[in-house]
Amino acid sequence: MAFELPDLPYAHDALADLGMSKETLEYHHDLHHKAYVDNGNKLIEGTEWEDRRLEDIITGTYAAGSVAQNGIFNNASQHWNHTQFWEMMGPGGAAMPSELEKAITESFGSVDKFKADFSAAGAGQFGSGWCWLVKDADGGLKVTKTENGVNPLCFGQTALLGCDVWEHSYYIDFRNKRPVYLSNFLDKLVNWENVAARLG
Repeated sequence: MAFELPDLPYAHDALADLGMSKETLEYHHDLHHKAYVDNGNKLIEGTEWEDRRLEDIITGTYAAGSVAQNGIFNNASQHWNHTQFWEMMGPGGAAMPSELEKAITESFGSVDKFKADFSAAGAGQFGSGWCWLVKDADGGLKVTKTENGVNPLCFGQTALLGCDVWEHSYYIDFRNKRPVYLSNFLDKLVNWENVAARLG
């Protein structure tokens, strides 16, 4: 089925006071994400993937061990990644639900340790990519990082939280200070209720 650019779940300026400017979201959502949608639709047209679910396209075109992924995968996975990313943030400033805090504490020892591990993964991802809080098949939580558009679906994991560490996600607001962007993301931008709902 054709990819469609989702609307942001909040206004473009809704996160400005929290560290993600209207300009960033206009570039990131309206231009970058739209490009993945448009390019992905062109690439799947007339192929076996044209009528498949987005998640099936991602897992079906991922080439494990490959130095560079193919165009269909790159655009499909980045479309999925960004759709999740918008939903994982919000202007509400909601506290972390108790069930999520309990699960994180059981896996990492404390919320602060999780945040430190998550930030370290994002800061340590060389070049473009993502850092994630995932739930493994055994139910345990862990922090991972992936290059470019690769995501937890490729490894049979459930994405609970993801942060885009491509420069276009933070350069307008934070220039080259990726660690500061990551800290701000965790402290001010995450919609923890959305993350908790993904626990299943």
